[in-house]
Amino acid sequence: MTSDEDGAGWLAFLRSLTARGLSGVRLVVSDAHRGLVNAIGAALPGAAWQRCRTHYLRNLLSKVPKTAQPWVATLVRTIFDQPDADTVRAQYTRAVTAIGERFPAAAEHLHDAREELLAFTEFPREVWRQIWSNNPQERLNKEIRRRTDVVGIFPNRAAIIRLVGVVLAEQTDEWTEGRRYMGLEILAKARLTLITTEGNHPEPAAAELAAA
Repeated sequence: MTSDEDGAGWLAFLRSLTARGLSGVRLVVSDAHRGLVNAIGAALPGAAWQRCRTHYLRNLLSKVPKTAQPWVATLVRTIFDQPDADTVRAQYTRAVTAIGERFPAAAEHLHDAREELLAFTEFPREVWRQIWSNNPQERLNKEIRRRTDVVGIFPNRAAIIRLVGVVLAEQTDEWTEGRRYMGLEILAKARLTLITTEGNHPEPAAAELAAA
């Protein structure tokens, strides 16, 4: 991924994916790179953005004293422990209120992030754990860094691509045959999720998901 956060690099990257056939994206999961969020709207019309809850929590905890961080972290995590979308949103409101009694600035920060943190609730419960953060990608990036650090210096670009390709192939095998990241049966259910359009006429929607 590009480190360019002004939007141009992200826009070029996403457009390269659509040029290669990517379509029907419903959700992009990422950190809060403003340039990326803007590029999603430009290159992937109709796609929602899910802000990684793990990275967001780190940002939120910086708004409160260290002594209060365990309490705030536990309270925020209860939001994601709820069984359905309605209770998730109700618990979110309770968390904002509770934090606001002690730390108004942190509560405002959490309140403002509501929709970007709760985008996952528009999808089936079975995929929530996979789409409310980009931790799976972070783990993959960490493994790539570990494997490339062992080599140190590569003779050329092709050598790097070969090694990274091997790591990606290994991960694909694991997700396909072992611990599936998102099984076909769950994806099928997500594809059948209904979107209520104007006039309350439901229509089937594709559910391709992307993580960045």
